[in-house]
Amino acid sequence: MPLTLETDDRVEAQPPARPSRLARIRAGLPRTGLAALCGALLALSFPSVGIWPLSIVAVTGLALLTYRRTLKQAAWTGIVFGAVFMFWLLIWIDVIGYDAWVLLALAEAVFVMLMAMGQAAVSRLPAWPLWTACLWVTQEWARDRVPLGGLPWGRLAFANTSSPFTPLAALGGAPLVTFAVALSGALLAAAILALRARGRRAGVACAAGAVALGVVGYAVPLPTGGDTAGGPASAEIALIQGNVPHAGMDFLGRPMQVLGDHVAATQALMAKVGAGKMPQPQLVIWPENSSDVDPYTTPEAYQLIDGVVKQAGVPVLVGALVDGPDAQHVMNEGIVWDPKTGPGAHYTKQHLVPFGEYVPFRSFLSKYITELQRIAVDFSPGDTTGVLQVGPAKVGDVICFEVAYDGIVRDAVTKGGRVIVVQTNNATYEHTDQPAQQFAMSRLRAVEHGRSVVIAATSGISAVIAPNGSVIERSQLATQAELEANVPLRDGLTLADRVGATPEWALALLGLAACGFAVWQRKRQKT
Repeated sequence: MPLTLETDDRVEAQPPARPSRLARIRAGLPRTGLAALCGALLALSFPSVGIWPLSIVAVTGLALLTYRRTLKQAAWTGIVFGAVFMFWLLIWIDVIGYDAWVLLALAEAVFVMLMAMGQAAVSRLPAWPLWTACLWVTQEWARDRVPLGGLPWGRLAFANTSSPFTPLAALGGAPLVTFAVALSGALLAAAILALRARGRRAGVACAAGAVALGVVGYAVPLPTGGDTAGGPASAEIALIQGNVPHAGMDFLGRPMQVLGDHVAATQALMAKVGAGKMPQPQLVIWPENSSDVDPYTTPEAYQLIDGVVKQAGVPVLVGALVDGPDAQHVMNEGIVWDPKTGPGAHYTKQHLVPFGEYVPFRSFLSKYITELQRIAVDFSPGDTTGVLQVGPAKVGDVICFEVAYDGIVRDAVTKGGRVIVVQTNNATYEHTDQPAQQFAMSRLRAVEHGRSVVIAATSGISAVIAPNGSVIERSQLATQAELEANVPLRDGLTLADRVGATPEWALALLGLAACGFAVWQRKRQKT
C-alpha cells in the first residue's frame, strides 16, 4: 500500500514573501538600462548624427519594455527613456543656461512618460501596435502645443527627413510620417513577441507589415515643382549669409556690426554678378536679425540698407529687429525693401520662443534663472501670415523656429506662398546640433508642401532645397556666403495641404480613445 502525505485543509497557505525594496530595484536595473539605451538610440537618429533607422529601433524597444507592464513600471520606463532622449537632443539649450536645459528636457520627458503609460495600457488590446503608433502622434500633438505654445523638437518625422517614410509627408504631413515610423517599430515589437511565443506565422506577418510601410513610402511620388497656374514658373533667388562676430548669447556684437556684414556680403554678390560669375538675381533674401538695429529709427541703418538695395536693383527681404509696439517690446520682422520705393510690406514673427524671445512669468523666474535677466525686453508677436510679394515671387515667409510648427508653414503655403522662405538666426547655437536639426525640418517641409524651400541664416545653415527634399546648395557654418539658384514657383497644393491637421487630430484622438477603452476594460475585469 503506497504511502500518502496527508495535509490539514484548515491550515492556510502562506503568501510568498514580498521582495525587499532593494531586491526590486536590482531586478529593475536591466529594464532601466535598456530604456536609457533606447532613449539614446532615438537621440542618435536625429541630426547631427542622423541615423534614421535607429528611430524605428527605439520605438521597438520602448514597445517591448512597456508591453503588458503595470502603469507604475511603464511610467518609470518612460521617464528614463524620455529623459535620456530629451537631455541629449536638447543639449544645445545649455547655451542659455544649464537650469533652462534641465527644466525643458524634464518637462518634455513627462510627455514621453505619459505615452509609455498609455502604451502599457493598450498593449492588452487587440491590434495593439496600431494604438501604440497612434499614441506617438498623441504625444507629439500635445507636446507641440503645451505648455507655452509647445516645442515640436524631437518628433519622429524630423528624424526621417531623408528616409523611405519621407514621401508620406506629402499625403498627411509630419504626423503621418511619425505614425508610419511608430507603426513599423510597434509591428517589429509584435513580431519579436510572436516569435518568442513560437507564433511563427503571426511574427512573419507583423515583420512583413513593418517592411511594407517603408515600401509604401517609395510608392508615393515626390513633388517636382510643377503646377504653376499663373505668373512666372521660376525665379532667380539669391541668399545672403553675412556671418556674426561670434556665436552664443552675445552674437550681435556691437550695434550695426551684423548689418554691416550683410551689406558687405550683398556687395560681394553684386560684384560677382558684375563680373559675370553669377547671374543677376530677381530677388535677394537676408536672414532673421540681419539688421540688428531698427532701420526705421536709425538713419544710418536705413541708409546702409537702402543704398545696397539700390545697388542690387531688385527687392531684398530684410530681417530686422523693429521697436514697438511700445517701449517694452520689439518685433522680429521680415521687410520687403524695394530699390525704388524703400521699405514696404512686412511680416512679423507669430510664434515666439519662450525664454528666447520673451520671458513668461518674468518677475518670478528671473530670480531663479539668472540668464533670463539678459533678455532685457520681450518680443511682440504678429497676427498675420507671412505671404509677401518680393519681386516676381510671392513667398511664404516663416522665421526661425516657426518652421517646426505645422500650421504656420501650412498657412504660408495655402494662402498663396509659391516658395517657402525661412529667415533664421541660429548664431546663438552655432556650434551645436540645433542648426542641423532645424535644417532637417526644412527638408521635410519641402516634401510636405511640394515647394522649394530657401533658407537664409546669419551664420548658417543657408540652403536651397528642391520640392522633393533634395539639397541643391548649402553653406557652411560660421562663414560669409552668397548662394543663388533658379527656384520653381509652385501653385498646386499637396494632399497634406488640403487635409490640413485632420490626420493628426484623428490619430491623436484614436490613441486617447484606445487608452480610455483599455482602462475601462481593465476596471470591468476586476469587478
